[in-house]
Amino acid sequence: MGIHAIKMPDIGEGIAEVELVAWHVQVGDMVAEDQILADVMTDKATVEIPSSVAGKVLSLGGVVGQVMAVGSEVIRIEVEGAGNVKEGAAAAPAASAAPASAAAAPPPVPTPAAQAKPDLPAPVAAPAKAAAASSAPARREGANGAITTHIRQPGDKPIASPSVRRQAWELGIELQFVPGSGPAGRISHADLEAYAARAAQGPVAAGAADQRYAQRNDEQAVPVIGLRRKIAQKMQDAKRRIPHFAYVEEIDVTELDALRAKLNARYGKERGRLTVLPFIMRALVLAVREFPQINARFDDDAGVVNRMGAVHLGIAAQSEAGLMVPVVRHAETRDLWSCAAEVARLAEAVRSGRATREELSGSSITITSLGALGGIVTTPVINHPEVAIVGVNRMVERPMIRNGMVVARQMMNLSSSFDHRVVDGMHAAEFIQLMRGYLETPATLFVD
Repeated sequence: MGIHAIKMPDIGEGIAEVELVAWHVQVGDMVAEDQILADVMTDKATVEIPSSVAGKVLSLGGVVGQVMAVGSEVIRIEVEGAGNVKEGAAAAPAASAAPASAAAAPPPVPTPAAQAKPDLPAPVAAPAKAAAASSAPARREGANGAITTHIRQPGDKPIASPSVRRQAWELGIELQFVPGSGPAGRISHADLEAYAARAAQGPVAAGAADQRYAQRNDEQAVPVIGLRRKIAQKMQDAKRRIPHFAYVEEIDVTELDALRAKLNARYGKERGRLTVLPFIMRALVLAVREFPQINARFDDDAGVVNRMGAVHLGIAAQSEAGLMVPVVRHAETRDLWSCAAEVARLAEAVRSGRATREELSGSSITITSLGALGGIVTTPVINHPEVAIVGVNRMVERPMIRNGMVVARQMMNLSSSFDHRVVDGMHAAEFIQLMRGYLETPATLFVD
């Protein structure tokens, strides 16, 4: 028998270190060749680390949340044959996120119990009386059959996707009372359906305490790791570097929505149904032709603004893991249906966790939308190093005055942010007004 050490591979593109975000094995497990051992995260994407050998796991080279250098030891596996580690050789210490003063001390070898996939920590135990009074928390099975509970503090905003929130609204359920089984207590469709099934069994029995008013004293420490850490760092960097200013304009999209309905009725079955987003994408593509300084990337370290001819359009998308920005490349070459199809493909890749680094980088300008939850006004954060982001608010029917008459119109706001170092306020306003013109008179979207 021998020992085989697997080291952090060179992922490419000059990446020197990665963050360990998940273990799929623990000490003592038997692994097969090509079995996935761990997930690591670069600045954009999650990468799986496979095993190059079959054998028994002897030790793990890091803990979840640890930053590891390329070339550092990931895992040691006992194998048939000689292996690649000389007998008696000590395990190489893994790169750590610890302070430099502690760098000389090798990291502790995690015990098997510590290697249960800690995607979320267990909550701090509440006093017995409060725990008995609280509503039953959601339960989720993790690695080794461990059960993770997610308890929401009173006043905490429930975390759920737009589709889950819409379903809750349709069912008449307040999400604040629904336990979530996802990361950080995120509520899924299954959680919502389970809650609805329990509610259908009848009201609280006579004499039973109303759990909505139970006292809570528990708390939960959720480590900011993986994609959430990357998002936090990117947002902080964008706000620190970029002097944002916002510009909001309301758009009458009545004619556009009517055109969309007609196109869907005629071509929907064969080409796919259109939302408003492809029209907005086309309006943006046409508008940046006259305002090239807005379709740009600002290298503020070098003091250079790179104006882009190609429109590589980022579409901010929410996933179970967090916010991602897949990129519709060369949006200037795409018609409405091509835009819709590519957005749908990228959204599915993000939701399933299959989006590649190339699909998540290289945008020149970004559109962000919360769909039906889009609110009245937002102040989106620019996707650094871009210089502009166009935010789409929800479409609502409102009474408007047209030719002295009060009429019902479909209205929608565009809430956009710009980098004031390279985009003047007047140019930002003219850019959005040009987009408004295209969207309010949608026939002009198709005129050369």
